[in-house]
Amino acid sequence: MNKEFKSGFISIIGRPNVGKSTFLNRVVGQKIAIMSDKPQTTRNKVQGVLTQDDAQLVFIDTPGIHKPKHRLGDFMMKVAQNTLKEVDLVLFMVNAEEGYGKGEEFIIEKLQSVKTPVFLIINKIDLIHPDQLLELIDGYKEKFDFKEIVPISALEGNNIETLLEQIKAYLPEGPQYYPSDQVTDHPERFIVSELIREKALHLTREEIPHSLAVVIEKMERHSEKDQVHVMATIIVERASQKGIIIGKQGSMLKEIGKRARLDIENLLGSKVFLELWVKVQKDWRNRASHLRDYGFREDEY
Repeated sequence: MNKEFKSGFISIIGRPNVGKSTFLNRVVGQKIAIMSDKPQTTRNKVQGVLTQDDAQLVFIDTPGIHKPKHRLGDFMMKVAQNTLKEVDLVLFMVNAEEGYGKGEEFIIEKLQSVKTPVFLIINKIDLIHPDQLLELIDGYKEKFDFKEIVPISALEGNNIETLLEQIKAYLPEGPQYYPSDQVTDHPERFIVSELIREKALHLTREEIPHSLAVVIEKMERHSEKDQVHVMATIIVERASQKGIIIGKQGSMLKEIGKRARLDIENLLGSKVFLELWVKVQKDWRNRASHLRDYGFREDEY
C-alpha cells in the first residue's frame, strides 16, 4: 500500500534578523537566501523546496515584519502579510536571546486574524540557558494559541528534523509541485543578484544601509569556454556610498566581486566571469518606477 504523499506551503515570519534565512538554507541544504547580520535584508518572497520520500515542503521566507518607514518598507510588509493568507502553515520565528518585545507583540497582533495554524519556532537556543527557554515558552503560551512550540538552532542544526516531522503532520495530502532536485522556484538571475548584494552588505557594514539594490544586466553562458558571463550593476542612493562600494583604487568592488563569484560558481556549477558596475540612483526606495525596475513588483502579490 502506498504511503500518502503530503505537500504544502509554509511561511516563515518573524522580526528582522531572527535567523529565517539561516533556517531556510539549512533545510534545503544549500544557499538560496541572503544571510546578513543587518536587519531587513530579505526583500522578495524566497521559496525553498525540500522534497522527501513522503512529502514536499515549500518554504516562503518573508521580509521581516516591522513598521514600514518608506515605500520599499510598505511593499515588504504587504508581501509578508499577503503570504500568511496563501499558505498551509505559518512558522513564527523568534530569537531566544532577545525575548519578547514590541516587535513580537506587533506580529502576534497581525496573527490574530490568521486562520492558518501557527507554530512558534524559538531559534538560537544554543545561546541561552535551558531555564530561560522554559520561561520564554511559558510567556509565549499566554500570548497566542500556537499549535506547536519548537525550540531549534538553525545554525547548529539542533532539532531541525523534529520540526520537519511536526510540519509534515499538519500538511494536507497533495501533489509534488516541483521536481525532486529543485531547491528554489526563483530564477538563477534573482539568486545571483542576491549573492552579490549579500557580499556588498557584508563587506561595507555600517556605511551602506538598505539603500542597495543589484540589477543583473546580462547573464550569458559561453559553452565553448564552459563559462558564464555575468554583468551586474550595484545601485546606491548617494555618491558617497558609491565611493565606499568602489573603495580605494577599486579594492572594495574587487573584493565584493571575488567573494560573490565563488558563491555564483557553486550555484551554477561552472566558471563565472563577473563584471560589476556601481550607479547612483537618488532616493530609489521611495520611487515606484525604480522599485519596479529593480524587481519589486507589487502587482505580483
